[in-house]
Amino acid sequence: MFCCSNCFADAEIRAIIDGNKTIGTCDFCGSQNAHVYAIGKDQTITELFDGLLDIYSPISDLPVNFPREKTDLMKNILYNNWRIFNLKPDGIYRIITAICADRYKDQSELFDNPIGIKQSLDHDYLEENSILKNNRWDDFVKGIKRKNRFHSDYINKDKLFVFLRCAVKSHRKGEILYRSRICPNEKGFSRAEMGAPLDNSAKGGRVNPTGISILYLSDSKETTLYEIRAGVYDYVTVGRFKLQRDIDVISLADIDRISPFIGVAYGFDFTQYAINIEHLKMIAHEIAKPLRNDNLLDYLPTQYISDYIRSKGYDGIEYISTMCRKGANLAVFVPELFKCIGTSVYDVKSISYSYDQI
Repeated sequence: MFCCSNCFADAEIRAIIDGNKTIGTCDFCGSQNAHVYAIGKDQTITELFDGLLDIYSPISDLPVNFPREKTDLMKNILYNNWRIFNLKPDGIYRIITAICADRYKDQSELFDNPIGIKQSLDHDYLEENSILKNNRWDDFVKGIKRKNRFHSDYINKDKLFVFLRCAVKSHRKGEILYRSRICPNEKGFSRAEMGAPLDNSAKGGRVNPTGISILYLSDSKETTLYEIRAGVYDYVTVGRFKLQRDIDVISLADIDRISPFIGVAYGFDFTQYAINIEHLKMIAHEIAKPLRNDNLLDYLPTQYISDYIRSKGYDGIEYISTMCRKGANLAVFVPELFKCIGTSVYDVKSISYSYDQI
């Protein structure tokens, strides 16, 4: 049987399959003329999955008091928790039982019955290996808002750094990004007026606390228009900013998409990754979500994460735009790293809305 790289979202597995340079038809997703992998002839991918499966125990081997909400079927866990496949649960079941055929023969309950991770209830293990120790994200948010703002003990920073190192993204000198400002008339703002505010007038944002100026940029003009919430008949000045030197940033847009199969190189194993998946997703979500009110206290958790990233010597943070589909934003810690090289003024003629009834 053949599976193809299109079946997988994981970069490491895709690279293995593409590296074989074998073209054929996939028996799972039906892709034709795709890079395929002959299941059973090579054990590379099987061995990778064996390591992942080892962290789970079937429900019959879990403690009697193990919470049932922490268990699920293998196919659902791989679909909901791990960004490995581009298949639905039933498709994942077919491909994982084929790749791990010998394991399935010997331990079918691991694939067919609910499973869980024993360490997810081990207080000592979580204290040492979880980004949030034995806390929930809500505990961290409440603590940093109401208890200890500058020396919070809710975050295991050493463990957080292990995962941050996997999300480093480089931007090269000469790259162009964009920044917009709503302006009072068609004359717009000058290049000098398009940069970051001075420290003494910098308002708190998702990445910066009040009084510390950073430069917020976007990957496209369209993204900036959404980010500043430009309305119909607004005049908007869009500045083009050119990067002055190579920089390394942390892409929080990718922090929950790290391949679990690179853990050995970065200092984490499958179990450590598994207990931190939800925390990584929460960090990516929180840094991107727009506030519905003006309570700047709601930015404190992401400011704390951002300040830690800055303390480790990185030049900025990249995160997805929830205002513009497929858009991305870059918060640059040192505004002078980008220079405004030109501006254009736009007259917003129309906008569109997407909404759900509550």
